[in-house]
Amino acid sequence: MDILALNCGSSSVKYQLFDWDKKVVVAKGMVERVVIGDSFILHEVSGRETYREDSDCPDHKTAVDLILRTLTSPTHGVLQDIKQISAVGHRVVHGGEKFTKSVLIDDEVLAAVTEVQHLAPLHNPPNIAGIEGAMAVLPGVPQVAIFDTAFHQTMPEHAYLYPLPYEWYEKYGVRRYGFHGTSHLYVSKRIAAILGKPANQCNVITMHIGNGVSHCAIKNGVSVDTSMGLTPLEGAMMGTRCGDIDPAIPAFMMQKENLSAKEIDSILNKKSGVIGITGRFTDRRDVIENANGGDRLCALALDIEAYRLKKYIGTYMAVVGRLDAVVFTAGVGEMGAPIRERAISGLEHLGIVLDKERNASAMTRKRETLITTDDSPVKVYVIPTDEELVFTEDVAAILDGSYTDHMNFEYSFSRPDFVRK
Repeated sequence: MDILALNCGSSSVKYQLFDWDKKVVVAKGMVERVVIGDSFILHEVSGRETYREDSDCPDHKTAVDLILRTLTSPTHGVLQDIKQISAVGHRVVHGGEKFTKSVLIDDEVLAAVTEVQHLAPLHNPPNIAGIEGAMAVLPGVPQVAIFDTAFHQTMPEHAYLYPLPYEWYEKYGVRRYGFHGTSHLYVSKRIAAILGKPANQCNVITMHIGNGVSHCAIKNGVSVDTSMGLTPLEGAMMGTRCGDIDPAIPAFMMQKENLSAKEIDSILNKKSGVIGITGRFTDRRDVIENANGGDRLCALALDIEAYRLKKYIGTYMAVVGRLDAVVFTAGVGEMGAPIRERAISGLEHLGIVLDKERNASAMTRKRETLITTDDSPVKVYVIPTDEELVFTEDVAAILDGSYTDHMNFEYSFSRPDFVRK
């Protein structure tokens, strides 16, 4: 059984083809510049050079068609026929309050996802376009939605409600939803397996740090709080997003600079965070390199980011109580040793004792690494995330009828003998 995972953004489509019987990734890649012109596909197969083809994709259906054509290409493909694809798993960023787990897509599900697209206007429309495109190109093939927000639907009311007029929640669904759910799910299950404890007995803080950043407080295996809110703008400092700020600042700057609501929204989402401080960079590798070279603003950006990470660790320790572990994941979390060191240094009084040598050596996206000392009461690990594997396992389990929900389903990666392939 071959399962195709699709992650459709506004101008890109990421994909991964997984052979469920052999438990291996067969191919993966991305179509870039969808809709905006000069589109191209980058296609990766283990043991081969990356293949690139320029091909115009005016919509997501055309992009999905290009992916399928590439996967079945006699020269560059890995399939003889698209009929070998048994199912498609789709990342859907926002499921609102309706979806607490992955589901088989039908007309009712698609209508519900469309109904909440106002909560994620940059993300849900391309997700929907990808689903419709795949359904058109692969008629009759089961399609499954995997929601970013589902993992966080276990948050208690006092954690997800904002201290705003309650009717805003009743009328418009204004509340904390959280994102990066599949990543937080994956690493929380992995850390439980590493520690040799049942997931439902683990208290963990997971730190997903990439261009987008979110943290999650996990108590007894379930999300009880998370840093992103109604939208992905809230929370930690990010590559281009500001994260937590005084809510009066947007109105203040709109008056000072005569900015529209759309303009201030763009600044907060696209011109703030790391690039807002440095003026040049979002990639933390560039920031670290230039900070080491004496660039004051790059050094300042690192200090601000690490300080805010440290504050979230302290905050979520108060939320979960007895803490088993902190986990860093995603691009920066897995590769940004200087940022990790700044974030957890000085937390010995909270039971976190950094091993600088271990931390410095944890610079790979293929190995699970302990970066605290052996006698540190709270362990800190770097664990590479694998969101696509969550997609794939949910799809396979829904097809064979074994899937319940993310809390009770036994994922392969939740077992101690799991080996990444």
